[in-house]
Amino acid sequence: MDPVSVGVLSILPPVIAVVLALITKEVFSSLIVGILSGTLIYTLKTDGNIILGPVESALSVMGNKFDLNIVLFCSLLGALVYVIYMAGASKAYGNWATAKIKGRRSALLSTSALGAFIFIDDYFNCLTVGTVMRPITDKYKISREKLAYIIDSTAAPICIIAPVSSWAAAVGSNLKATNAFDSDIAAFCATIPWNFYALLCILLVVLVCCFNVDFGPMYKAEKEAYESTKAAKADDVNETDDSIEVKGNGTVLDMVVPIISLIIFAVLAMLYLGGYWGEDTKYHTLGAAFGNTDSSQALVLSSFGALVVAFLMMVPRKLLSLKEYMDGVLRGVQAMIPANMILTFAWTISGVTRDLLQAPEFISSIVQNDIGFVGVVLPAVIFVIAGFLSFSTGTAWGTFGILIPIVVIVAQAVDPNSMELTIIALSATLAGSVFGDHCSPISDTTVLSSAGSGCVHIEHVYTQLPYSLTVAVSALIGYAIAGVTRSLPLSLGASVIIMVVLITFMHKRQLRIAKSQVNA
Repeated sequence: MDPVSVGVLSILPPVIAVVLALITKEVFSSLIVGILSGTLIYTLKTDGNIILGPVESALSVMGNKFDLNIVLFCSLLGALVYVIYMAGASKAYGNWATAKIKGRRSALLSTSALGAFIFIDDYFNCLTVGTVMRPITDKYKISREKLAYIIDSTAAPICIIAPVSSWAAAVGSNLKATNAFDSDIAAFCATIPWNFYALLCILLVVLVCCFNVDFGPMYKAEKEAYESTKAAKADDVNETDDSIEVKGNGTVLDMVVPIISLIIFAVLAMLYLGGYWGEDTKYHTLGAAFGNTDSSQALVLSSFGALVVAFLMMVPRKLLSLKEYMDGVLRGVQAMIPANMILTFAWTISGVTRDLLQAPEFISSIVQNDIGFVGVVLPAVIFVIAGFLSFSTGTAWGTFGILIPIVVIVAQAVDPNSMELTIIALSATLAGSVFGDHCSPISDTTVLSSAGSGCVHIEHVYTQLPYSLTVAVSALIGYAIAGVTRSLPLSLGASVIIMVVLITFMHKRQLRIAKSQVNA
């Protein structure tokens, strides 16, 4: 299927999907309508069969974009979660953690710390943190929406500033292709302090956890979670899914050991697939091996290995019979079907937008042809464009993969005598890509955050959006200042101050609204 250029119509499919999802709060039909609207545009442009053409094109793109490794990883991790629950290990872990973690604040901060600790890959982060912390946050009456927000905000924002991660490898490969830097990893590290969105996002998580500054739909979700869980029976508090029947009397180790095994296996598999122990000596360093690895395949291997560890711990000790264990695996895979469907549809609409209708080329032409770009506005403008493109396509990797070559050329043309503007512009590209990915309903990490936390997907998107926009506005102002001053302390400091002022204002406004509703 040959791509076609349709101009501004190329961004119509994701816009339709996003608007419908926000209006109807139903993701599947919204994504399907978005996909078919895109393939209909393609069919009309290519004079195809208007009846069968859109469906055939959609199925073709779906087949090309389908990532079996990610689907397998999600399914196997769902199976691992299910058998851990069935063995009673989650309940035991919840009881133990309750004794160690005192109160909501400690539970929230512990969730954030675990999210920051798992920086290797955002997919791995989203599902693992949710698996481990969900029983604890349920115990302390924390809404699934807030859990999903913390998971999502410590996934991509952490990975994009971690020098050893799958994201660093992806960025490094794009930087290397530009031939503008002596060292791609050094260039990546130089962007970290200028990545305002990621840094502010992490800071906001800490502020929300420590001071409970909720506002917008999240305030309502937290209030409802607190009131509903107050009436829960003590024996049911640790249960995260009433449909899962606990069969065994597992211990804390029956949960912790498989999860730790998952982490260890993931790291070892990434190093192995990256050639760390191979014959080519150029991959015999951690950075080179992680840069050369296949992270999705490594995650499949690690989740399978963790399932084997769980089997060896549970079946011989008769926590679960062989039949119960295999039934748990099957039910866990079935539980991940909705998340896998959303991922598949998200990949498809991204493929339709990017590959068939050439939305990136349309956005790129705007960037390259606008002669009004100058150094003082370049970082802020790039942040907006990257955020819009990432939000529309649901992919941060695809966004910075498209924009990095363009941004390097434009920045060096504006200021050929210094790399400072180039680094700031690259940072704005990465930050905008993460912002769009962070709040897009069709982003895979957004989907996985919902799945890992057990939260309704569109509710996660709806409650997280005000927080993402607050951080984005603060970062945008920081990039505007950076374009003028090129001062890191001044621009980052201003962003932090603006964000703190905004969240304080919105939290107090939310409290006034809540008080007025009570009095009414």
